[in-house]
Amino acid sequence: MNVRTRSSTIIGTACLVASLALATASAGEPDGLRDSPEQAAEQAAVHAAAQVTLKEVATAKNPSAGAAGPGNTVWIAERAGTVRVLGDQGLGEPVLDISGETTTDGERGLLGIAFDQDFSHFYLSFTDREGTSTVDEFAVKDGKLQPDTRRTVLTQTQPYANHNGGDIKFGPDGYLYIALGDGGSGGDPHGNGQNLDTLLGKLLRIDPSGGDPYAVPADNPFVDDPKAKDEIWAYGLRNPWKFSFDSGTGDLLIGDVGQSAWEEIDWAPADSKGGENYGWSAMEGNHPFRGGTEPANHVPPVHEYDRNGLGCSVTGGFVYRGDKVPGLQGQYVFSDYCDGTLRSLQIENGKVTGEHDLGVNGGEVVSFVQGGNGELYVLDLGGSVSRIDPA
Repeated sequence: MNVRTRSSTIIGTACLVASLALATASAGEPDGLRDSPEQAAEQAAVHAAAQVTLKEVATAKNPSAGAAGPGNTVWIAERAGTVRVLGDQGLGEPVLDISGETTTDGERGLLGIAFDQDFSHFYLSFTDREGTSTVDEFAVKDGKLQPDTRRTVLTQTQPYANHNGGDIKFGPDGYLYIALGDGGSGGDPHGNGQNLDTLLGKLLRIDPSGGDPYAVPADNPFVDDPKAKDEIWAYGLRNPWKFSFDSGTGDLLIGDVGQSAWEEIDWAPADSKGGENYGWSAMEGNHPFRGGTEPANHVPPVHEYDRNGLGCSVTGGFVYRGDKVPGLQGQYVFSDYCDGTLRSLQIENGKVTGEHDLGVNGGEVVSFVQGGNGELYVLDLGGSVSRIDPA
């Protein structure tokens, strides 16, 4: 912990030096190139308001994912296979327990949960005891799961016990998006990232209510390509560890874990038609991987960072759209499982215009959860469920 504190101090000092340098440079600029007093005051207020703290609201057993539920509730998944609802007194008793159907060997377990837009169906993403990635559906009535309605929507065999991905979200278009890693081992030995004839290493887009077990949306980018899987929305992903849609704009953001040198965050605008190639395993971030050649259609990450510090595994988050921390509005909040520092990015038209260390550490940050009111929760695999509050 002391090491992390020193790291935060160094980052904070660097930011301070940069701010001083900027102030010095601005002092000699003509008035027309400087912010007005009103703009300067506004920027200062935003900076002051963006200070945050983490308020622990519950403890769980290896929380791994979460979702906003009916009635403005927040549902928390525990890796071993249980789902519990967050209340004023913490987490309630499990509303679902599939612990007999999954395993926590390797990177397996219950990895994602989601509700559809009208909270009439609940979905869970897990690896079964053989390691097969599985997405199941339950009907929901009066805010409760209906066990006898359970059905399997999609399965994908996994060659190894790591890089399962497993996050699931409904997009603004009402379709279910499923993130799957490249199948594991290291270095993508089967070339799945760039192979359109497998679901591994991809972000999928399906309509679970449109067919049995699902339908493929007619406007998916590869439906007319006989050499590609119809379900694919985007590809070239190594281990997409949490993705989200900006509830304000509809933009897509993906945290993709690197192999050994670079962690990346990928971005696509709300009006994307899909088909993005994020480069793996020809690329790791912006860098050719093991002599790879950059694909002509490579979509570079909107942000990357190296592993020269404490970070080693990016955890994707959400664009903050809550009310508690006005200075954080519109910023993408993310972290790293190994480092635990909460950071945020200001993104304008697919370009990062600002990066911030939020000055708090969430531990082994394995996931973020966005409540129905836009507030963000941070899940520490060690057990803490915390909400981002103003300092």
